[in-house]
Amino acid sequence: MTQVHDHTATDEAPQSSTAAPDAATSPAATTDAAPAINVEWLGEYLLGKWAKERKESRTLMSNPEFHRVDGLSMEDHRERVLHQLSLLVENKAVHRAFPIGLGGDDNHGGNIAAFEETVLADPSLQIKSGVQWGLFGSAVVHLGTKEHHDKWLPDIMSLKTPGAFAMTEIGHGSDVASIATTATYDADTDEFVINTPFRAAWKEYLGNAALHGKAATVFAQLITKDVNHGVHAFYVPLRDDSGPLPGISTEDDGLKGGLNGIDNGRLHFDHVRVPRTNLLNRYGNVDENGNYTSDIDSPGRRFFTMLGTLVQGRVSLDGAAVLASKLALNIAIKYGSERRQFTASSNTNEEVILDYQRHQRRLLPRLAQTYAMSFAHEEFLEKFDGVFSGRTDTDADRQDLETIAAALKPLSTWAALDTLQEAREACGGSGFMAENRLTQMRADLDIYATFEGDNNVLLQLVAKRLLTDYSRKFAGADAGAMAHYVADQVNEAAVNRTGLRRFAQNVVDFGSTARSIGYVRDTDSQRQLLTDRVETMVADVAGKLRSASKLPQAEAAALFNSHQNQLIMTAQAHAELLQWEAFTRALEKIEDKDTAQVMTWLRDLFGFSLIEKNLAWYLMHGRISTNRAQAITDYIDDRLLPRLRPQALDLVAAFGLTDELVRAPIASGIEAKRQNEARDYCAARRASGEEPVHEKDLKQKKRR
Repeated sequence: MTQVHDHTATDEAPQSSTAAPDAATSPAATTDAAPAINVEWLGEYLLGKWAKERKESRTLMSNPEFHRVDGLSMEDHRERVLHQLSLLVENKAVHRAFPIGLGGDDNHGGNIAAFEETVLADPSLQIKSGVQWGLFGSAVVHLGTKEHHDKWLPDIMSLKTPGAFAMTEIGHGSDVASIATTATYDADTDEFVINTPFRAAWKEYLGNAALHGKAATVFAQLITKDVNHGVHAFYVPLRDDSGPLPGISTEDDGLKGGLNGIDNGRLHFDHVRVPRTNLLNRYGNVDENGNYTSDIDSPGRRFFTMLGTLVQGRVSLDGAAVLASKLALNIAIKYGSERRQFTASSNTNEEVILDYQRHQRRLLPRLAQTYAMSFAHEEFLEKFDGVFSGRTDTDADRQDLETIAAALKPLSTWAALDTLQEAREACGGSGFMAENRLTQMRADLDIYATFEGDNNVLLQLVAKRLLTDYSRKFAGADAGAMAHYVADQVNEAAVNRTGLRRFAQNVVDFGSTARSIGYVRDTDSQRQLLTDRVETMVADVAGKLRSASKLPQAEAAALFNSHQNQLIMTAQAHAELLQWEAFTRALEKIEDKDTAQVMTWLRDLFGFSLIEKNLAWYLMHGRISTNRAQAITDYIDDRLLPRLRPQALDLVAAFGLTDELVRAPIASGIEAKRQNEARDYCAARRASGEEPVHEKDLKQKKRR
């Protein structure tokens, strides 16, 4: 535990252990002696392990042929995006993750990194290509065998066979295990019969289903010999050149709130027959006699193993959301650094709006959050590559990967929507103009919050994993030991033991912001505050749910439901801690003193913003005093924001987004030209004596 020390009443406070000492003693001093970030180095650092693949993709996405064109009809947008997919094939941009024997690179991390960058050109392009190669093609790769690879992947890779990923049903949404579409084996014909039994079982929201898809990987309940073996995937042809094949019905979803370059639609199967060998049988097989076999005995474990192979969708959504946040902040901070409004400190010169504290409050904490998201994503991507390359492919690694995916994807997609909206408002009416991209980008990314699993459902999965790990920790403990532990989480002894609070805290804090913030400012103390909240929340909800295993099913479900919100909040706190830890680990590799200092301030802004957001919890649980709570807010406003304001442009410059990738006029420098023109005009008028006397000035002269 961090030791708590008393400090003199100065502006100095304990320093973060990962950066050089902070010599600034006031916001003014910080501004006058601002450290200089090594932007080029930081930009390379942010690109991560697959910098080469990201740069290649950015170069390709700089080509206007890949850019979204505003004003297109839905039909024209769809055709444009389909053509763009063929351009990706021509430029060998889609083969990275496919088997080497078929012309791929078996480069899973690099594939996702490059794929994420396509969101900068047009989110419709990103998602449609993700459907084709990241879902449809990936299902064949990871759920099929070499026979399937050789038979179908060449045409999938070349786009000769556009395809759909037919998992979601309108009646069950995220509850994939309960889908109603069936695949029943007919031993007389050696075929599976795919059937949609009722309207709510139609496959829904499927990219490529309305127009372009010629085949689909269809998820259905596998039934053989009157036994349901759970959800499996099947390769099912959909169309030929003359239209849908017999037994297959399609409907167009039509105009959506965003992503209208994708032909989303519905599929219905009326006793459609496919060969037995069209079962993607890596994890479960049926022989010609109808006998089912699997190397995984548990149906539940088999189901989650199959779904786990498709986790890359959540990985890429996390990364794309990070890029969208970077784009939004690039636009808003550049604009905010040039746009002038109101003569607050001068009768003639208007203020740059990013110099207003409120504007900094709106954008800089989100900048800190985006950096945290970016570092967490790169670690996540390395974990993904380790599993999918086979280097670290164990059950434990896969479970960890799935949990991280379920934790980070909700936070980043929600944050992207929030950041895009705040950036839009921070740019005023200019931000609402389509040419500046913020409104359309937000509309397109709206669905990311429910793509690949609704965010709240995913966080519930994370909470269940936290509870499972907690129960394993105390396996065999008697009721008395458990009760003692849970109670101990919130009693005075535990509070004091954290090293973050003591009996005389309010007295020590009184009258000194530096003293108050000093106890919680360093890295270890931030970690304790954030970790303690997660551990306490897990212990608390575990104690409340402990009796569920002994209750009848209905009562257990009711008990769980009564604490569902608490479970989700616990998972969110855990995910935020993952991001903070990733940011903190990233600081350890920064050698340049000035860059380390600025990045530490940025990490501190992220950490204190998390604590400030949850001050009610910290106060109710006695983790901090009211003085210290106020000191955290004061430290953000009076120290961190002024220190980071001079660094804002460099921090977004490190994102490496060129004008061709940003494509927002208000981020191109034209606002500075307009403002300078206006200021020069007014100055010339005053100097020449042509400026009319203002009525207010006349009245002031009369009063004198």
